[in-house]
Amino acid sequence: MKLRHAMVVLRKELVDALRDKRSLLSALVFPLVGPLLVVVMFRMIIEQQDVDEPVQLPVVGAEHAPGLVDFLERHEIEVMPPPDDPHEAVRTGAAKAVLVIPAEYPTRFREGRAAELELLVDRSRKESRSSVQRVERAVEGFSGQLGTMRLLARGVDPQLARPVALARVDLATPQQRAADILGMIPMFVAMAAFIGGLYVATDGTAGERERGSLEPLLVNPVDRRALAGGKWLATAALSAGSVVLTLVTSGIALRQTPLSELGIDVQFSAMDALQLAIVMLPMSLLAAGLQLVVATFARSFREAQTYLSLFMFLPMLPGMYMTTASLDPAPWMSFVPILGQQVLMTAIIRGEGLDPAALAIASTMAIAVGLMCVLWTARLFGRERIIYGN
Repeated sequence: MKLRHAMVVLRKELVDALRDKRSLLSALVFPLVGPLLVVVMFRMIIEQQDVDEPVQLPVVGAEHAPGLVDFLERHEIEVMPPPDDPHEAVRTGAAKAVLVIPAEYPTRFREGRAAELELLVDRSRKESRSSVQRVERAVEGFSGQLGTMRLLARGVDPQLARPVALARVDLATPQQRAADILGMIPMFVAMAAFIGGLYVATDGTAGERERGSLEPLLVNPVDRRALAGGKWLATAALSAGSVVLTLVTSGIALRQTPLSELGIDVQFSAMDALQLAIVMLPMSLLAAGLQLVVATFARSFREAQTYLSLFMFLPMLPGMYMTTASLDPAPWMSFVPILGQQVLMTAIIRGEGLDPAALAIASTMAIAVGLMCVLWTARLFGRERIIYGN
């Protein structure tokens, strides 16, 4: 395979791609829209926290427990009059929660017995979860305080009821804790590698066959490996551009999102973005090779688009598998394309740095699979059924 011929095909494909609005759209839309969705999602989560705003809590039977009502109000929970139908108010969302204090509460309180309260909630409403949790913590705090006072009134040390005290010491760094929230960034970057070159791979194979330009191209005295290699590099170039743009927009989006209000310390530096790019660029070659093979097999342009659209979910599988199977990173994962890159990107997000040996293995495997796909595509170009679509 002559490199000069492959470069000629590469330039031709890149010029066509840059002139085609659909190619640019497929490479630019996701890097711009994906991080924007992340910002919107985090802002919605922050708004749902309502940490500084008092919680309005309708209470049925507030006159039965003045001490509890006073405790709630001192903990930023505003006690409101009860609605006519508490159950219906919670179901319709008119009230996030309703506390029901039974009439026998004073009697059981004086007798030193446990008084059962009811908190009417609708767990299916996400916007009420934060308020419900604050009410539950406040009631539990009142119960704990009251229990301590009862033990002291009887001359009993409250610590006798707690023979073992467990103190949680979190050794995770702020960046490691933030990685649990930012775990979607590697998935976005991996998906960008498969989306950026999608249209170029489709147009350079199935598209050319439909237009009737593939046969004249193959008639030229040029090694088919050079033709496939040029198309591969062009597809990978658009894919790599999409990856880099996704990293840039993700960094900008994270800086514009007030994650500190969620207790998340994000340290996504330019060096982290550079390391992620180093990890993902070989994956662009892998994605381009796979897309060329699939698009060459497809009988029409539309069929190729359908098949390659399904490939967008491929980067999601390793992350989902690691989450559901509770797998810890292991050396063998570096030998599995896509999975190896996902593990490396997660380590970078967690602030653990980049393992050169794992990077070398994962990159070699990705490039090797991409090259095999190029050779496979070149062989397919020699089949009459592939050329004429019969």
